[in-house]
Amino acid sequence: MAVDDDESGEERSLPSSPPKRSGVSDAGSDDAEKRHIQITHPDGWPSLSALNAEETGPVEDFLPGASASGIPLRTPGTAGSERRTPPPLPPVPPPSPPARAKTPRPRRSIVRRVAKWAFLLVAGFLLLSVAMVGIYRFVPPPITLTMIGDVFSGHGARHSWRSLSRIDPNMARAVIGAEDSKFCEHNGFDWQAMENAWKRNQQGGRIRGGSTISQQTAKNVFLWQGGGYVRKGLEAWFTFLIEKLWGKRRIMEVYLNVAETGIGTYGVEAGARRYFKHGADRLTAREAAQIAAVLPLPKQRAGVNPTGFTRRYANSIAARIATVRTQGLDACIR
Repeated sequence: MAVDDDESGEERSLPSSPPKRSGVSDAGSDDAEKRHIQITHPDGWPSLSALNAEETGPVEDFLPGASASGIPLRTPGTAGSERRTPPPLPPVPPPSPPARAKTPRPRRSIVRRVAKWAFLLVAGFLLLSVAMVGIYRFVPPPITLTMIGDVFSGHGARHSWRSLSRIDPNMARAVIGAEDSKFCEHNGFDWQAMENAWKRNQQGGRIRGGSTISQQTAKNVFLWQGGGYVRKGLEAWFTFLIEKLWGKRRIMEVYLNVAETGIGTYGVEAGARRYFKHGADRLTAREAAQIAAVLPLPKQRAGVNPTGFTRRYANSIAARIATVRTQGLDACIR
């Protein structure tokens, strides 16, 4: 098929027609080949020779230098140069040195663990006990384990604190004559009295104790009633503390205020009001002796109109009160 070029005036044969499509008749194809096609183009368009340059060089926009909107057209060859260069990757930090493998610690033995906890318990107990004794040097003990036991058993706990200066001196003399004649001499333990009590108890009969007033005070304030080596050991520790931190006068004052003087009755003030209907500051020597006779077994002995052994024991204590006064056995609490 011939093509007429207006600028060059030449006719050039175009490439052969594409393959015939199916469904198109041969007659129609022959008529199309016999037609003469005239191609015209506006001024400024490149000639067909420029189009043939596609086969030998890079394809450029064959439109004029500017588009209809006035924006310069770019050629395919320059499109890639306008792409943005990707940002450089951050530097890779150098690898850290491998961590040293921790050497496994040997497991502590059970004996060491038990020893550690035992040490902590003992140290905590020592600190707590010293703190309690130090506080009760100035503050009256509010309650004791014996009082709590009576409360839970339904007996209640009648208790009224009185300072030693407001308690009749015969009461302190009565307990010194009955319980601990060497109260002002020993350091909390009467070793001779304890030895004598042990020998008498080995012979049988009524068991007698060799505890001093200091030991009984430590037991009544900080511990529970009853025997046993554990309680005796703790009693010795608290006796040592109150002797060092309290002094004899404070020990006697606390003892007369926490000692059990009857069922659910604690202290000589509550005992005097229960048995004699007046305060401890008005006790006679006989009344003080009757209260002192009750102290070893307060739940079994009667403070009013005692009979039998309690009566005889109260008479003996009343006689000792004068001895304590004349011999100055109460000099440390005056």
